[in-house]
Amino acid sequence: MENSLPVDLLHWVAAMLPLVLLLIMLVLLKWSGPVSGWVAMAVATVIGLILFKAPFDGIAVGFGKGLWEAFFILLVVWPALYLYNVTKTADAFTAIREGIQEHTQNYLFLVLAFGWVFASFLQGIAGFGAPIAVVAPLLVGIGVKPVMAVVIPLIGHAWANMFGTLAVGWIATTNVVTIENTAETVLYTSILLWIPNIIAGFMICYLFAKWKGIKEGFIAVITISIIHGGGQVLLGQVNPTLSNFVPATVALLALFILAKLNTYKEKTELQEETDILDEKTIKSEKPKMSIHKAFMPYYVLTIISIVALGIPFITEILEQVEWGPAVPGVETGYGYEVEAESAYSPIAPLTHPGLYLLIASVFGYFWFKKLGAYKEDAGKEIWSGVKDNAIGASLSIAGFLTMTEIMSNSGQTTVIALGVAEMAPPVVYIALTNVIGILGAFMTSSNTASNVLFAPLHVSVAQSMDALSTSQVIASQSVGGAIGNSIAPANVILGTSTAEIKGKDSEVFKYTIIFTLISAIIVSIIAIALFYLS
Repeated sequence: MENSLPVDLLHWVAAMLPLVLLLIMLVLLKWSGPVSGWVAMAVATVIGLILFKAPFDGIAVGFGKGLWEAFFILLVVWPALYLYNVTKTADAFTAIREGIQEHTQNYLFLVLAFGWVFASFLQGIAGFGAPIAVVAPLLVGIGVKPVMAVVIPLIGHAWANMFGTLAVGWIATTNVVTIENTAETVLYTSILLWIPNIIAGFMICYLFAKWKGIKEGFIAVITISIIHGGGQVLLGQVNPTLSNFVPATVALLALFILAKLNTYKEKTELQEETDILDEKTIKSEKPKMSIHKAFMPYYVLTIISIVALGIPFITEILEQVEWGPAVPGVETGYGYEVEAESAYSPIAPLTHPGLYLLIASVFGYFWFKKLGAYKEDAGKEIWSGVKDNAIGASLSIAGFLTMTEIMSNSGQTTVIALGVAEMAPPVVYIALTNVIGILGAFMTSSNTASNVLFAPLHVSVAQSMDALSTSQVIASQSVGGAIGNSIAPANVILGTSTAEIKGKDSEVFKYTIIFTLISAIIVSIIAIALFYLS
């Protein structure tokens, strides 16, 4: 659509202001998620109305879209909190911890297994926040301090976002742009995604015990990363839809082989040196049930997810039931248009991970009740734990996503990207494309949404610059969208809520921002190298 959006310094800085303020409020001022989100949303609204000539009805449509997107995510948050509290109240985490120690007492290996390998597996089949919502409380349950229990799956699952959930990000991207050489695009994307994968493995080791942790975890990280990254590179050329799910599943099975190695079978001195474990939590206790009985809700979650999302013909049948609200088109005073949609971002309830979390939660409640693991007031205790954390998370996520959609509807998001495109020569643009992808994921908490938002822009820029390759810019954007999930406020809030550390968002950001910066820099360097080599 033709428009006259003002791509100048004033409007570019103004468009960036809500995002910068959001980071300042969350990280530096350490304000709560709800306050930060809604203040940023208000700032985006004022800027949209005054500087971007957005009409009130356009702002209202953006606000409504944001609430709908928030609802989509909250369908994961509430059941995930319920599953956590159902398990916690039954004291099943003690049984899980003690049962695992019968196979391996190496806590570095356990943290890698849950926070990187299992989180990647969950992203491969479910996605939409499920890896964070499930793994963060599991790590707390085995003795990891809550902040680190959130940080670890945030960085551990990031690489799996693009081709995870049966390649929903890739499918959405190919629906909004025409990619002539899909095999080349998948290859570039898979190569670049290998970077945040291996960085995540080594960073988890470093967080556990600095350089000693990297030394001890080296064999496990290299082995798993070859399976994850190498498997995705190879399988992506055959079947992109399964290119993440299959390697993530194989890596999960590889853990049982690695656990038999002397290096990872026994407790080492690193457990005494690390400061991410809570000794009070990991002290030996006699469990009330076996590990398999304690893990039963998670077995149910895994099985139904694999059946419903991993078997194509079943997924196709379940996806036929979906619904999304109709939204009108809007146009700003600058002629920037957002088209009407008969069904905006439709939800397929039968394939939504929230349904599987809810089924696992309900099953878990009656299962643990049958085992006699609950006291008389267990129901009230479970509901209290859910409510206390879910309300704050709901307000935070709603604030973040309404801000994002208001910025999108008013043209602020487009101005940010166009400003970068106008100032950057081809080699610089290819380096910054993954940064734009990170920005998109930070705003939307979704690799898919980031690609849908920015992929058309990248294709237009590539077509206007002879030196640019569409395959390379889409690959770099996609990887940025994956990395950005580790700092997306909605994902951070999801983690701090399920780990029951409301208000500790800034402590989580301190670590995930470092991961994001390291990954972004290396991805940009490799993207430049591919640019010159092609």
